[in-house]
Amino acid sequence: MNIEERQEEIIDEFSLYDDWMDRYQYLVELGNALPEMPEADKTEQNLIDGCQSKVWLTANYDNGVITYQGDSDAIIVKGIVSLLIKVLSGSTTNEIINSDLHFIDAIGLKEHLSPTRSNGLLAMVKQMRLYAVAFKAKYE
Repeated sequence: MNIEERQEEIIDEFSLYDDWMDRYQYLVELGNALPEMPEADKTEQNLIDGCQSKVWLTANYDNGVITYQGDSDAIIVKGIVSLLIKVLSGSTTNEIINSDLHFIDAIGLKEHLSPTRSNGLLAMVKQMRLYAVAFKAKYE
């Protein structure tokens, strides 16, 4: 499945919920389902600047594909991390760098986040793309 297909899947999942309280609850469920990040990876180096809550993100490059792992100390933010990982993990550097993450607006996420959380979301996307740029420069 490519980035576009994964975004469409998320848009379809969120369309099942009529109001934002239900969507927030779904984000909480996604965050709770996020695979546990090893404590050893929750370092200052892996913290994302620009997030109000603590958000850790790591990336691995293997066989031309990037896999992300993340966590947050805030449950809604952890759900957002889970969405971004679901969309971008398993993709190539070029796919990630050139992706248009339209699902964020399509599900109404940006408009229902506080300005600080919205800035944090942008910081997460930026960091994920920076990993892709770095891996592309190093390995491709």
